[in-house]
Amino acid sequence: MTIAEQAPAPPAPRQVLPAEERHATELAFLAAHDDGARPPGWVLTPRAVVTFVCGSDGETLELPRSRAKAAGADLPAKLAITPKFVGERALVERCVVTLAGERGLLLVGEPGTAKSMLSELLSAGVCGTSALTVQGTAGTTEDAFRYGWNYALLLAQGPTSQALVDSPVLTAMRTGRVARIEEITRCLPEVQDALVSILSDRRVSVPELAGGDDATVSAAAGFTVIATANLRDRGVSEMSAALKRRFNFETVHPIADVDAEMALVQRQATATVERAGAAFSVDDAVLDALVTVFRDLRSGRSAEGWDVERPGTVMSTAEAVHVAASLGVAAAYLPGGDVLDLVPGHLLGAVRKDDAADHERLLGYWDGPVRRRAESGSAMWRRLWDLRESLR
Repeated sequence: MTIAEQAPAPPAPRQVLPAEERHATELAFLAAHDDGARPPGWVLTPRAVVTFVCGSDGETLELPRSRAKAAGADLPAKLAITPKFVGERALVERCVVTLAGERGLLLVGEPGTAKSMLSELLSAGVCGTSALTVQGTAGTTEDAFRYGWNYALLLAQGPTSQALVDSPVLTAMRTGRVARIEEITRCLPEVQDALVSILSDRRVSVPELAGGDDATVSAAAGFTVIATANLRDRGVSEMSAALKRRFNFETVHPIADVDAEMALVQRQATATVERAGAAFSVDDAVLDALVTVFRDLRSGRSAEGWDVERPGTVMSTAEAVHVAASLGVAAAYLPGGDVLDLVPGHLLGAVRKDDAADHERLLGYWDGPVRRRAESGSAMWRRLWDLRESLR
């Protein structure tokens, strides 16, 4: 049998599933469990959306048999909803209330604070899909917020509704769903301002179709927009005052609780290494030291109260996850040494990105908190102190 005659290989598994697929069972369970009032177009009640994002606080929810039968799905009778976003429940509740009022929601914060993940989870809980997304860049055009054209049909037929290509935002308007706009401040101001009339008038005019039934697209009930913006991008493309007024701003802060951050780093790093086909085997003590370094450098103050010079780069939880995952992959596929020996090199790769002086700041951290902890008798920190030369 030749290669051409062989059966096609099965499709490779996807690296990351969207939230609505990853948590499909929980979404279906919550839809059946909470039969309260839903805003128009919502698949869950606002209360259930908050539970979906924040979890059920360890409580096992029970689904009445009558509702399970009415749902027409093979749902479990009991289910504990897992927490997916580590942050204030009050923040999530404010976000849900904003969306229920069909007002635009803008999530702002430092890079790596899970703004995009929160946007994805909210979209999945509200309308069942997080796919209607625009990634903002300096090259994003107004078409990404309004519409474009199938130019083959445009040349053949002229401007017709069949030749019109809806943007994700226009699709959300037609179907009453949530449109997501990532990194909105990276879009040029004139592109951003295409959203002003969309969020105000809730309709988009298509002048090329003047006189036809499709010349104006009006938003269906349930349509709204979730945008994200990094505080580090201030001044890149500042939003106009008119556009700001059409959003509720919510700030997503770094994780305050060290145990919660540790658990998140371990959980997400484990998932990354398992997708790479290996088991996660990094000791909790190594992860604790890693998270401690990130928190100290992020805040500019050690857990003991010592001053630390903050690097210019963002020492986010997301970056800590990447470093932990790298350590896990190295331990799985390049065994033979102590994984702790790899920590300084991977930290240097995370720190030395934008400012050459950040290298010296990391060395200063080693000469400060790391040395002091080593002198206090900690074997873990003593070993890290001995590895200082690997930072050169």
